[in-house]
Amino acid sequence: MVFKRLLGSLGIGGPSVDTVLDPGAVTPGGTLSGQVHLKGGSADSTVEHLTVELVAHVEAEHDGGESEGTVVFHRQVVGGSFRLAEGEPRSVPFSFPLPWETPITELYGQGLGITLGVRTELGIAGGKDKGDLDPLAVRPLPAQEAVLDAFGRLGFGFRSADLELGHIQGTGQRLPFYQEIEVTPSPRYAHQVDEIEVTFLAGPAGMEVVLEADRRGGLLSEGHDSVSRHTVGHHDVDQVDWNAEVESWMRQLVEHAPHASPSPYGSPDAHAHGAPSTGVDPHGHHAHGTPSTGDDPHGHHGDGHGHRSGPGLGTAVAVGAAGLAVGVVGGMVAAEAVDEIGDFLEGDEEEEEDQGDEG
Repeated sequence: MVFKRLLGSLGIGGPSVDTVLDPGAVTPGGTLSGQVHLKGGSADSTVEHLTVELVAHVEAEHDGGESEGTVVFHRQVVGGSFRLAEGEPRSVPFSFPLPWETPITELYGQGLGITLGVRTELGIAGGKDKGDLDPLAVRPLPAQEAVLDAFGRLGFGFRSADLELGHIQGTGQRLPFYQEIEVTPSPRYAHQVDEIEVTFLAGPAGMEVVLEADRRGGLLSEGHDSVSRHTVGHHDVDQVDWNAEVESWMRQLVEHAPHASPSPYGSPDAHAHGAPSTGVDPHGHHAHGTPSTGDDPHGHHGDGHGHRSGPGLGTAVAVGAAGLAVGVVGGMVAAEAVDEIGDFLEGDEEEEEDQGDEG
C-alpha cells in the first residue's frame, strides 16, 4: 500500500480527471458550467483541490519579432478537501462567471481563429495533475455583435482575429492581453486606410470599443495609425442605429489626426504593449457611441438605413474565413489550434517540472 501511494504521488496509477463543459457557446461575463469527472487510482487518495483554468493562445511582439504562447487568464477552485477511494468514480459540478473581457471565438457560429481552452488541475497529497485541454466557445455580447454586424453591413470585410499580449494604454483593461479583430475597409475608406482593428473591452455596465486604423500616406505625408475610443452600454442595443453609429466612428477615425483631438482616456498611442492601465473605469457610462475624438464635424450619419439592412459581418466572416492566418475554417480551426495549444502546454509543464526539480 505504501508503494501504491508513492506511485500515485508520482502520477503513476493516480486518479484521472476529465472535464466536460455544458453544451453551447458562452458570452463574456456569462456563466461557464460543467462537470469534472474523477476516477480513483490504484490507491486511496486525498483530493486537496480541483481548479479549473481558462487558457488563451496569445501573440507577443518584442524587439526580436513575434512569439506565441499560452496565458492562464482565470483560475477557479471548484472543489477539494475530500477522500477519493481506489477506483471510485465521482463527478463534481461547477459553475462560475467568465471574465467580462474574455475574447470571442465565433460569430454566428463561424470560428474566428481564436483559441481558448479549459483545463482542470487535480491537486492530491504529494503531487498534482492537469487534465486535457478542452476548447472553449465564446459568442459575442449583443452590443459586440451589433457593432461587428454594422461593419459588415457598411461594406467592411473580416480579415482575421488574434490575441495580443500587453495592455491598451489609458483603458481599464484587466486581462493581460486583448483581442484584435481586423477588418478590411469598405470601398468608401479604401483609399484612406489599409485595415481597421477593433477591440472590445467589456465590463458589467458596458464596454469600450477601441478602433485603430492603419492610415495610408499621401504624396507629401507618411502613413500612420489613428486611434479612437467609444463607450457603449449593454442596454437598449436594439434601439440604436448601429450603421449610423459605426459610420460616425469611422469618419472621426479617418478625419481626425491622432494629435488633433486627444482622448480623455489617456495617450492616443492606444496599443503600447506593456503599458500599465491607468485605472480609469470605462464601464460606468451608458451613452451609446460616446466618442473620444470629439463631435462629428459633419453632423450626418452615413447611409442612415438602420442596422437591419444589407449583409452582416457573419456573411463576411463565412466568405473570408478561408483567408484566416491558420488557413482552415469552422470546427477545423478550433481543433487544430487546440492541438497547437497542447504543444505549448506540454512545454509549460516541462518548465514547471524543471523549476520544481531545481527547487
